Amino acid sequence: MQITISGHQMEITEPLRNYSAEKIGRLQKHFDHVIDTTVVLHVEKNRHTAEATVHTRGATLHADAEGLDMYAAIDSLADKLDRQVLKHKEKSIRHRRSEASPGKLETP
Repeated sequence: MQITISGHQMEITEPLRNYSAEKIGRLQKHFDHVIDTTVVLHVEKNRHTAEATVHTRGATLHADAEGLDMYAAIDSLADKLDRQVLKHKEKSIRHRRSEASPGKLETP
């Protein structure tokens, strides 16, 4: 999975980049079909915002979050993306099971 981290109106420090990559990289353990992720971090006065777009096979997921500091915003963003990825995974599993079940129901 490729993770691109950029900043809008701020400079991305190495600890911030590593923290973001670690938190977003955890999506890989839930869902193996993540192709790439783009994370954009914003700061406007005291408003810290993190947003991400995750491209997977079959869907594009987007989330954004605000926090008291940038680390809290990244934590919140990772939680939101985690829920979306799990929902997408369950949806794809249900879809595959529903395709397989009609053929098994036919018994002579």
